[in-house]
Formats: sequence, structure tokens, C-alpha cells
Amino acid sequence: MPQQPPVTRTVSPPRPDASMSLLNNVMDHSLDDGYAEATARREAEGGPLPQPLRAKLWLAAGLVLAALVVTLGAAQARISAPVVAKEREELIDRIEAETTAADELARDVERLRGEVGERQRRALQDQGGHQGALVALLSGATEVTGRGVKLVVDDAKGSQADGGGPRESSGFSDTGRVRDRDMQRVVNGLWESGAEAVAINGQRLTALSAIRAAGDAILVDNKPLVPPYTVLAVGDGKKLSTAFQDSADGQYLHALQENFGIRSSISAQEQVRLPAAPSLIVRTAEPRTAGGTGQGTAETGKGTS
Repeated sequence: MPQQPPVTRTVSPPRPDASMSLLNNVMDHSLDDGYAEATARREAEGGPLPQPLRAKLWLAAGLVLAALVVTLGAAQARISAPVVAKEREELIDRIEAETTAADELARDVERLRGEVGERQRRALQDQGGHQGALVALLSGATEVTGRGVKLVVDDAKGSQADGGGPRESSGFSDTGRVRDRDMQRVVNGLWESGAEAVAINGQRLTALSAIRAAGDAILVDNKPLVPPYTVLAVGDGKKLSTAFQDSADGQYLHALQENFGIRSSISAQEQVRLPAAPSLIVRTAEPRTAGGTGQGTAETGKGTS
């Protein structure tokens, strides 16, 4: 038999990515086909809805419920708005009415206080001739006009901008502010130097006046004063000015000016006018009868606490 020639087979070389068959399969065949097949099978069997569709239905139900709540809230607010507005207007009317009534009462109190003070001044002036006039002068019942001195005391420059409080509230680190004790010494020094009447910023001082501090403010008989503090004193102008500057209180004021920058100036005045005290406290004395008949006396002292 004749021999057939051998068959030669050509073997193709292996693909370079033959070892990545799994990855090639994933890339060549999308998973969407599997998902589509599973969904179709579940619908044919009447199974539960897919998870994304069920979530969308719950979201839609939540939105409908939220819209319902907002609608009901808006309707309720629209219904109650007139009631709330009416109650607010009634409250405002009550506040305004009570404020007006309080203002009227305050004016009545001030008017009655003025009438009482006027009657007290007349009573002091009518008693005892010259002695009654002296008592009225010393008690601050009448205004005073005459020669005197003008003393101006002010904080140091820049102390207002620094915003510091009184010196006693922060030790002695803030010494540029005039404090209540400074004004007490100034006033008492004027009394001791021969002043017959004293006023600070138009506020008449009496033997019962008090100079105190409230925060950064200086109070005279519970009325706040603001710097500069203008002190007017009735007396022999030049003599009173010299006596005060030579006194211990005058030297104290000079030390404040030299060491802490407190500003002050004093000058004799040909005429100063001091108003009467806004309120008076009248005290009476009765003679003692035990062991004999005595005679009541009135004492008037000077000094400011």
C-alpha cells in the first residue's frame, strides 16, 4: 500500500491572558443578565417585590405622610393666628395702661414731695427770726446766693476710654478715676475751711447727705453724677480757697493730681448760686419735764459720710 504522507497540525500559541479566564468571563458576560433572569423568575413565581422597588414605595408613603403633617400644621397655625394676635394686642394694651398709671403715680408722688418740702421750708423760715433763717440755711431748705468758690474735679485723661472701674474695685492699679471717697474728702474739707453751703453738680448737700459709689458712678443722696464734678461752695471766696488748699484734704486732692493725673481747679467766685435741697427731713425736739422744765434745742452739724 502506498504510504500517506503524515498530517501536519498547526498548533496556535496560547493566549497571553489564558490565565485570566475568570476575569475575562466577568468582563464578557455582564451581571445584568443574571439580575434580569432572577427578576423575571421571581415575578413569574409571584414572589416579593425587589428591594429597591419596596424602598421607593416606603419613601413615597413617607413623603405623603410628611406633606399631610405640614398641611395640617399650616391649617392649625392659620386658625390660631388671629387668636394669638388678639392676645398679644391685649397684653400690649395692658402693659401700656399700667405704664401710664405708674407714670401718673410717680408724677403725683413728686408733686406731693415738692409740696411737703415747700411747707417744711416755710415752717423753718417762719420760726425764730434770725435763728430760723440760719437753720433753714444750714438744713438746705432755701437756695443760697453769694460769694464763694468753684472747684472742678475730673478723671485723668484716658481713664474713660480705658473703661476701668473705681480704684477700690481693682486695688490701686486703676487710679485715674475719681472715687466716692475722694469727693467725700473734698466736701468735708470745704466744710472745715468755712463753707456755709455746698453743692455738687447742682445737688445741694446737707448734714444728712451721703456720697456713695454704685459701680462706676458716684451717687449723692442716691442720685448719680457724671464727671466732671463741679463743686460750688458759699463763703469768703479767696479766704475759703486758700484755707481749703492748705488743709489736709486740699493736699490730698493735690496728691491725686500729681500722682494719678486727677484733674482739678479751684477759683474764687464773686457770686455763686446753690439750689435748695430737693427733700428735707424735719426733726422736732420736746423739752424734758423730769427734774424741771427744759428747753428743746436744735443742732445742725456739718459733714458728709
